[in-house]
Amino acid sequence: MYKDTNKQYLSFFFAAVFLLWMKTYVVQLTQFDLGLGNSLQKFLLFLNPLGSSLLFLGLALTFKGRKKYVVLIVIDFVLSFLLYANALYYRFFNDFITLPTLTQTQNFGDVSGSIYSLLKPFDFLFFIDSVLLVLLLVFKRVKVNVKPVGFKQGLSIFGIALGISGMNLALAEVDRPELLTRGFDRNYIVKYLGMYNYTIYDAVQSTKASAQRVLADTDDMAEVINYTQSNYAEPNAKYFGVGEGMNVIYVHMESIQNFIINYELNGEEATPFLNSLTRDENTLYFDNFFHQTAQGKTADAEFMIENSLYGLPQGSAFTTKGLNTYQAAPGILGQLGYTSAVFHGNTGSFWNRDEIYKSFGYNSFYDSNSYDMNPEQLADYGLMDKPFFEQSMPYLSSMSQPFYTKFITVTHHYPFTMKQEEATIAPNNTGNKIVDNYFQTARYADEAMEQFFADLKEKGLYDNSIIIMYGDHYGISKNHNAAMEKVIGKEVNSFESAGLQRTPLLIRVPGMEGGTMHQYAGQIDLLPTLLHLLGVNTKDYIHFGTDILSEEHDEVIPFRNGEYVSPEFTLTDGKYYDSNSGELIDDEELLEKAKDYQASVEETLRLSDKVVNGDLLRFYTPKSFTPIDRSDYNYSSIQSIQK
Repeated sequence: MYKDTNKQYLSFFFAAVFLLWMKTYVVQLTQFDLGLGNSLQKFLLFLNPLGSSLLFLGLALTFKGRKKYVVLIVIDFVLSFLLYANALYYRFFNDFITLPTLTQTQNFGDVSGSIYSLLKPFDFLFFIDSVLLVLLLVFKRVKVNVKPVGFKQGLSIFGIALGISGMNLALAEVDRPELLTRGFDRNYIVKYLGMYNYTIYDAVQSTKASAQRVLADTDDMAEVINYTQSNYAEPNAKYFGVGEGMNVIYVHMESIQNFIINYELNGEEATPFLNSLTRDENTLYFDNFFHQTAQGKTADAEFMIENSLYGLPQGSAFTTKGLNTYQAAPGILGQLGYTSAVFHGNTGSFWNRDEIYKSFGYNSFYDSNSYDMNPEQLADYGLMDKPFFEQSMPYLSSMSQPFYTKFITVTHHYPFTMKQEEATIAPNNTGNKIVDNYFQTARYADEAMEQFFADLKEKGLYDNSIIIMYGDHYGISKNHNAAMEKVIGKEVNSFESAGLQRTPLLIRVPGMEGGTMHQYAGQIDLLPTLLHLLGVNTKDYIHFGTDILSEEHDEVIPFRNGEYVSPEFTLTDGKYYDSNSGELIDDEELLEKAKDYQASVEETLRLSDKVVNGDLLRFYTPKSFTPIDRSDYNYSSIQSIQK
């Protein structure tokens, strides 16, 4: 009789499990591009939500009375919300939420405008099962049973849940050995283990990363020093010191991808000014330069160019490691007589910039408080580029020289919207609004940079400044590959998608011979390249990149998920391609060589993470460097020249 009284509740419970299982499977299949490659992967994607649905919803079985119904619905809703939040995040970033990204709440207000563009009419279906369960109770289609579920019944359900999850993991290991120990790519974890198990995995990884600083000591630096010393690339005598004593101006080009260089839309150049720079007699244009960002996107790009350390696999080092010890570009050059500043027409707390810049050694940070933030001149992420550059010039021209500066642009940012009266080129006509609008905001950004160069010439800064312009990350994600096929005129498969991660890099040094450079390079390589151009020896620094202009430059360019590109091989979506032909590699000897490259990539990422998570630079100081004292920097005292 006691068992019979539980039948109705267990029927309700298993109905909830089935609905959550099916919903999660459909979402994982349709909302995430997980790269299902064989029948086993497809089966695991179908299976993995069942074990976790049983396990998480099974927690309700431990409650008594009416609480077990309430708890069941609450857990179902929480899991549904987690699923929906990841779907929204994936639509924007092509990535999954991690625990560290949840600490970036100071950014939420600034991205609200982009969130609206991600919403879909069918999104209410993410919560349809929770609503259905509530309605079944409200309209008494299910009789509430206050009797507790039997211990043996509950234990059996947990046993089945663990059994299914264990079988899931075992099968995953067959198809992807060392899945949990080589987890650079979150796509793999979700594909093989499912959204909910990924969340547990992420929490464990984040906790381990946080604990590394506590456990680290000076001995941990030995392995890192040996690695960076053995991978050091001697500077090229042709370029070493050609910019000695010059100012440095970085222009951080938001979301500019390399495909737009020399691209013609309806007979017009999309970016005529950038195109002209690729032919400038004193400018080096790198056409195989790749962004290497992960969840930190813009912040990751900054982190790499300032430190030659990789961004983190989860979250952003800017937000979680802001108090670490760094030997960053502004700190290094500051001890060689340079003053330094960042210019950005957005709130200083976005990406925790107002804190981590102190750790880098920036003298000044001009954020939105330093600008006239006219509502008519604002983009989603701050002051539009043209007024931003215009208002920045008085600050720049008043700085002591030589200076090291960085300008962070914002107009050309997803979802690429702007007032049509300010657009000077028609949108593309792929039928995809995001892709079509991309060309209009890119043209605006191009015009703003042309204005900036003119202002530099007017202020007498052009002929004694190194100007480095780089794309920070992709603007158009894989979600828009169908439209991108119309843009570039060919199928965007995994290999072509990896190629689209190219962003422009232009380095202009007065008096230096320019030209187009074809070597493979990434953002991690910019710091040693710049320092060598300035005549600064980098041998003693912990840099994971190498001087792009060196004959010893390492052209294997890691991506944050453990994959890579190189002149020979490209590893993407778990497959190895010939970088010249774009064909899959099936030659065993070549595959072994390509896998050796992958092992090297994983090693450099591991060691970089070890440095950042363990804050290891506090244990090591190069002979020519004095550690940065954060208390020396205070940006709140910076007053606006315009105000």
